[in-house]
Amino acid sequence: MIAAPASRAELDAALGHVRAAPKDHGCIEQLCLRPDYGQRCFMDQIKVTRIAGIPGERWATRPWLRLPDGAPHPGIQICILSRRVLDLVWRDRDKTVHPGDSFIVDMDLSEANLPTGQVLRAGTAMLEVSAIFNDACVKWAARYGQASREWINAPQNRSLRLRGILCRVIQDGIIHDGDRLIKCNGPTVPRPVDSPIPQG
Repeated sequence: MIAAPASRAELDAALGHVRAAPKDHGCIEQLCLRPDYGQRCFMDQIKVTRIAGIPGERWATRPWLRLPDGAPHPGIQICILSRRVLDLVWRDRDKTVHPGDSFIVDMDLSEANLPTGQVLRAGTAMLEVSAIFNDACVKWAARYGQASREWINAPQNRSLRLRGILCRVIQDGIIHDGDRLIKCNGPTVPRPVDSPIPQG
């Protein structure tokens, strides 16, 4: 029997729990590569680079956002989702595919806590939070329910970044499952960009 998606009332009731996540660091879990659409490869460690993002990930060959010159947009190299949000929406784990984020973390991913340009340490790598808003694609709604997509995009919730954050790699490194994602002191210069719709 397929579990029913979370209702909007359940999601709204859980906002306090989501917002109470740790502010400064969290454990990295469920490292994931997406070689192509719908494909998920879970890893014990991933290499990330400024040039290639995550080697083997479809960002380099089939990104959903490109620069004017056609190159993959670096602001979407890494996607990070809140563990608390994942636990709310991913109910039938045997029959529903993982959302495919680069990794999951129990941490407050809101704009107030991690503004655009905020630097994060993940293993030996350094990441920078992008201005691109992840508003959840139609595949998200099909997998986890339309109510969760509406919850993510509700005007009062957008600053909470409930679908997670997008980042670019600013220092090459290795990220291991179980490493800490650590908030470094102060953001860098913000990079304003448009907010297109991600393709899961």
